Amino acid sequence: MPETAMVDYDGLIPNNVGLSSDPRLRRALESWHPRSLDWWRARGPEGFQDSLVYLRTAVSVEPEGWAKFGYVKMPDYRWGILLAPAVVDRKIGFGAHKGERAWQEVPGEYRAMLRRLIVVQGDTEPASVEQQRRLGATAPSLYDLRNLFQVNVEEARHLWAMVYLLQKYFGRDGREEAEDLLRRHSGDRDSPRLLGAFNEATPDWLAFFMFTFFTDRDGKMQLHALAQSGFDPLSRTCRFMLTEEAHHMFVGQSGVGRIIERTCAAMRDAGIDDPYDVARVRALGVIDLPTLQKRANLHFSLTLDLFGSEISTNAANAYNAGLKGRYQEDQIADDHVLVGATYPVLRLKNGCIVKEDVPALSALNMRLRDDYVADALSGVERWWNRIIRRAGYGFRVRLPHVAFNRRIGEFAAIEADPDGSILSAAEWQRRRGDWLPSAEDDAFVAGLMQPCREPGRFASWIAPPRAGIDGKPGDFEYVKLQG
Repeated sequence: MPETAMVDYDGLIPNNVGLSSDPRLRRALESWHPRSLDWWRARGPEGFQDSLVYLRTAVSVEPEGWAKFGYVKMPDYRWGILLAPAVVDRKIGFGAHKGERAWQEVPGEYRAMLRRLIVVQGDTEPASVEQQRRLGATAPSLYDLRNLFQVNVEEARHLWAMVYLLQKYFGRDGREEAEDLLRRHSGDRDSPRLLGAFNEATPDWLAFFMFTFFTDRDGKMQLHALAQSGFDPLSRTCRFMLTEEAHHMFVGQSGVGRIIERTCAAMRDAGIDDPYDVARVRALGVIDLPTLQKRANLHFSLTLDLFGSEISTNAANAYNAGLKGRYQEDQIADDHVLVGATYPVLRLKNGCIVKEDVPALSALNMRLRDDYVADALSGVERWWNRIIRRAGYGFRVRLPHVAFNRRIGEFAAIEADPDGSILSAAEWQRRRGDWLPSAEDDAFVAGLMQPCREPGRFASWIAPPRAGIDGKPGDFEYVKLQG
């Protein structure tokens, strides 16, 4: 079958890449298929494998009408290999190969570098599923339970997307890397996931919503950068993944927004004017705004570490090679080569945080992180703070300084407060509970995590959504539970 916008569902593996005409690749992927299902059953959502879930499944890669909705058991979900439509005569848009025709095969001199980019991206996809595997037991509604599972199955499909690239273009090395994507596990002491944030626990639904807002937003930025790649199969893979990734961020953005909405309504009904009156607010069975701020501080700072060091030779090499561009590279008004260009970078110099112009090629991680911060801040202001402001409260969720709570990059060796003031180790230890969740904070949130499984009902700490999924009514049975 030639590549097309429509998806071939006749075989074991849905695809639009002509898999039926490539017997070697088809056999390799069909051999990997049962192992991926074993991983899903062992490491995917716990306790709901036999439940019918109202999920969307891609049937096309065109922007309009690309998915259909229906009930399916998650192990029966049709994971597939989907590439966005090819751009005729596409050219490489940046780096030393700018203007050359995009590669349809792996350029030999960049083979190892490209494989590493695909492996790191691929490793994040199953990691998040593993982090979230036990959340179903405490879902605040069937609506939210369904959204969790939609995120999970699409992250697993993104794993398939990266495995396809590894299996098709990297031979034995690619097959071994594909196996390793299932061998590593989030938080495993002996074989952890490659990036630190994907080894952190996701213990409750507040953490899940923060993760999908902040960490999936990093995924958006990385996918945008890879979608610019001169290696056309990677570009097309990531372009379609972005279609699915948008819903993941919506889940986090709206989820936290609904928590804020419920908290503000409860405070207003109880006549509480001071959002910092934590004990009174918590007594209402809702999550207080200062605790939300602490969780935002935590997840934002953990996500910043995913961008790596501000000054990076690896990032420069990938850009120069034409393998990974900048966020919205094709909309930036410069020469897209960057030789001689500079970019301002925050650095630690003589115990102070200063801004320094450095070669732009070396500062690509910093630029991508700056784009991320701006994007996250826009979401915080347009969604979360707007809800608080409309409720009549002066509280404002803020993003901490990029030096706060860092373990990678320029600020890994220091401690800084959310305003960016450098602290002594003793002062940090004394005040960290003011800015990051304490054991008491986490215990309080954990105590609220009681499941709500009646259609149309929601836990006390979160407001219903303004609209259902696929136009369904508020009491729609998004998950048909077994037993």
